[in-house]
Amino acid sequence: MGLKKKPVKGMKDILPAEMQMRDYVTGLIKDTYKSFGFSPIETPCVEHIENLCSKQGGDNEKLIFKIMKRGEKLNLEKAESEADLTDSGLRYDLTVPLSRFYSNNANTLPSPFKALQIGSVWRADQPQRGRFRQFVQCDIDILGEAGCLAEIELILATTTLLGKLNFSDFKVRINERRILKAMAAYSGFHEEQFDTVFIILDKMDKIGWNGVKTELLEAGFDQNKVEDYVSMFTGMEHAEDRLSYLEEKLAGILEDGVIDNLRTIRGSVEATRACRFDLVFDPTLVRGMSYYTGTIFEIEMEQFGSSVAGGGRYDRMIGKFTGKDVPACGFSIGFERIITILMEQGFEIPGASAKKAYLIEKKMPAEKLCQVLKEAKAERENGTQVLVTLMNKNKKFQKEQLMKEGYTEFREFFSR
Repeated sequence: MGLKKKPVKGMKDILPAEMQMRDYVTGLIKDTYKSFGFSPIETPCVEHIENLCSKQGGDNEKLIFKIMKRGEKLNLEKAESEADLTDSGLRYDLTVPLSRFYSNNANTLPSPFKALQIGSVWRADQPQRGRFRQFVQCDIDILGEAGCLAEIELILATTTLLGKLNFSDFKVRINERRILKAMAAYSGFHEEQFDTVFIILDKMDKIGWNGVKTELLEAGFDQNKVEDYVSMFTGMEHAEDRLSYLEEKLAGILEDGVIDNLRTIRGSVEATRACRFDLVFDPTLVRGMSYYTGTIFEIEMEQFGSSVAGGGRYDRMIGKFTGKDVPACGFSIGFERIITILMEQGFEIPGASAKKAYLIEKKMPAEKLCQVLKEAKAERENGTQVLVTLMNKNKKFQKEQLMKEGYTEFREFFSR
């Protein structure tokens, strides 16, 4: 039986044309984020299973690719549970590894620390357009900054990058977990019920308010509480200023300064943004990760039909490692989704160096071959990318294939 030539389900081979796009976007990401003061770091792709299963990653913890113990540590005969077989796993995001990294290296890092991390992550998810089981994430995080300057910088850096990729008129949605909790508390829900309420609220854009109301009632919640909760959102739709509406409605329940923080973020971003986009307060934005403690945000693009970036504040995660909480906030770009959009749009890499192909006849004398190689060397020194390759019998097909990889000029060299 022959070996399998197709990738494992949810993984993919990357062809040269896409790889060129990925390299370009990766370089642009690094240059843009470095200009905002972010420092590149790298963490291992394998993490301790205790860290990955620490109830920080929401549903992603159900999608971990776990790694079996090795050598003497692995005893199949005495294993009574899965915990006896595994001690590590492939990371499902970059935030948990970053928190461990910071906890381990904080004494040697500046404060606040602005981290840039690009790397593959793995989730045993159902593959679909723009979603794979192995995919690249690109995160920027600010650790040690408690004020809203962190959110402002993260939003500005991310939107500046998208502007450089010719994206505009997208939507940045922003909300606050403390507002979500205050609205639930105002309606009479108990704190232990919040996660269930938020999971249902997160479906609003798919099932509408009637659907949200129905699911809350089916979950066993009191009808009066459900009515009060949903009416707060629907009433907000007619408010001239949603933040002022909530400020008045949640007085005495919502923590002081939360609304002012959102106003500062919105005003600062709108005054200094580098490209055209809408920044909107969306009280229905939830985001699935249970580690978020404050501001949360997402970026939506019509070209993809869903979010292409997201993040928020997670002030209590590092404390899980050190026993002392550290303010933390991050923004992650859906790298694969951005690449998918650019490839579908036929995006052309600006300023790409010229690519020439030298097609040489087989059995060319050594002296003439050296002459061709010297010419190629001279062109490369002038910044031109030169491929030297043997000429195929079907030159037309060969050139067509090379043109798909960006080669625009061809020179043919013969023995005579």
